[in-house]
Amino acid sequence: GPSAIAFFLLAYFVKQNDIAYGLVDFERSRSEKLLGNVLPAKIAARLKDGTENVADRFDSVSVLFADMVGSTVLATSLSPEEMVGLLNEVFTEFDAITIRHGVEKISTSGDNYLVAAGVPEVQPDHAVALVRVALEMCAYLDRRRSETGRDVAMRFGINTGPAVAGVVGQRNFHYDIWGDAVNTASRMESHGEPSRIQISEATYEL
Repeated sequence: GPSAIAFFLLAYFVKQNDIAYGLVDFERSRSEKLLGNVLPAKIAARLKDGTENVADRFDSVSVLFADMVGSTVLATSLSPEEMVGLLNEVFTEFDAITIRHGVEKISTSGDNYLVAAGVPEVQPDHAVALVRVALEMCAYLDRRRSETGRDVAMRFGINTGPAVAGVVGQRNFHYDIWGDAVNTASRMESHGEPSRIQISEATYEL
């Protein structure tokens, strides 16, 4: 009798441990998937290995800014759900384009979309790759306009130069990029024309 009770108790605890380990594996897999959606795979691996300060300097990268034209008017004319749905539709397609071309989406801020090529992996053809990304984004917006009859115009600016990239923050952290290359790309966009891609001389030379 006591042996049988001990056996069943052991079997019960073994089963509970198996369930617990299964939950741990599930949560670990889920956490790694979420981390992979937030950070580049190479950067996430460095953080998991215990690197506290992830920061790198790059001699030459290309940076693209895309900004929606007339978003203030759109935000007042559309419902919140429609505005968010529009941005989600456009930026989801932009995400797919960046993945196809092997470049890194850095962030979105409101109706602004920031992409870099040559980080965190060195990419010899970063300027060409990013121009192709911008051209495909423009083609998508043109196709969308013809299919829906609703115009979503964006300005695109690209610049090339040295930059620093790394992970900042403890909450809502993300992989970011800094330097004059980024600032000039932003100016290329803000001084550009709707539905056009304005590139700097440095990008043009490459």
